[in-house]
Amino acid sequence: MISFIRVDDRVIHGQIVERWAKEYPCDGIVAVNNKAAKTPILAQAYANATDKRVYVWTVETFLEKLHLILESPRSYFLITKDPIDMATLLVDHRIQTSGVKRVVIGPCSQRENTIFLGKNQFLTKEEGMACQKMVKAGYTVDFALLEETAIGEWKDFKSKFGF
Repeated sequence: MISFIRVDDRVIHGQIVERWAKEYPCDGIVAVNNKAAKTPILAQAYANATDKRVYVWTVETFLEKLHLILESPRSYFLITKDPIDMATLLVDHRIQTSGVKRVVIGPCSQRENTIFLGKNQFLTKEEGMACQKMVKAGYTVDFALLEETAIGEWKDFKSKFGF
């Protein structure tokens, strides 16, 4: 089952393993990112970041193997590198999320054409559209590097993106 949904441009790192996995216990992490899944050294680095089970899959592989996660008695985090990939999974492919309807967006680094939301949280217009898409599909989108440093929900920022 999926127990927690996260967008984080660093994918799997200490904050995920040491903080979020303790607040939302899990048995494993499923990272969905085409580039990481096709780069063995990167996939291995993510797997070595924790003693939990780690799967680094392409979107296609995730969709093929999703039933194994959903049917498992174990709980898994679902993580993508950006909101666009998460919206693709949750909305376009209508995956079941074991009743979890909260998407927590963590670090999204400053890049060209991004809009500042808060410390280490910047989104492009396209990523903002992905957030809007998830909210319209019934998800709550929260922005939090850590739970106690949350800066708000999508509704607090959507006007910056024209919504």
